Amino acid sequence: MSYTTLMLYVNADSKPEQLLRLATGLANKFDATLIGMSALAVRPPFVADEVVVEGVSEVDIRKKLSKREKWFHKIVGTGRPNIEWRSIIASPTDALAREARSADLIVIAQDPEIRDVYSALDPARVILKAGRPVLVVPAGVGSLRADHVVIGWKETREARRAVQDALPFLHEAVRVNIVEYCSADKKEATWQHVDDVARFLSRHEIDADAEVFVTSQDSDSTQLTQYATDRGADLLVTGAYGHSRLGEWIFGGMTRDLLMSSPFCCLMSH
Repeated sequence: MSYTTLMLYVNADSKPEQLLRLATGLANKFDATLIGMSALAVRPPFVADEVVVEGVSEVDIRKKLSKREKWFHKIVGTGRPNIEWRSIIASPTDALAREARSADLIVIAQDPEIRDVYSALDPARVILKAGRPVLVVPAGVGSLRADHVVIGWKETREARRAVQDALPFLHEAVRVNIVEYCSADKKEATWQHVDDVARFLSRHEIDADAEVFVTSQDSDSTQLTQYATDRGADLLVTGAYGHSRLGEWIFGGMTRDLLMSSPFCCLMSH
């Protein structure tokens, strides 16, 4: 089992060379096709001081996306097989969620800033809408060996989905740890959970060590990233958890924190 197609989203307003090199390295690792894409939506006219101000034209958007395509091919290299590019005039989040039908894994940059829907990606909504695992890459990270993978387990559908989606990484890893944090009164049941996951992975010929810790006063995300730091891990695998409130999807604390500030690449599934 492997990833045959990776899709990398490139913000039209930036040139994330390290992110592109990381995605290219993963494509090489899995012998996969790499699809780069970028999107911008036409901003509708708005009124300022009783004057109608037109947004950026579709012609200008096409020019901007064309420049990003040329930059993409310049960094990746011309004449390489299994390389594609897609320029789309639409909301970046909606466009990536639709185009995800072509990929096994989506690669995006970690972006803690809230931006407008016409020009920027909303990582949380991509995870919700894409139906594919999403690899969130922190700024400044230019490669991912995924030699040591930490699975942040929770007894949920999302965690089960994330482990299944991460199997190609887990097969290639040198070391895999399954970690769950729980209250003291649930420790016995929690051990059963992580032991079951370890046995599941062993049937896929993946050796994994399971560990259970009683939750401290620190947040789950802080405990998980500290655990990964102490053991020299380079990839976290977690479910993306949340709930709906008044028609809006709200991610829980751990998912939100990892999306915004994890120092590690995070593979997330919903």
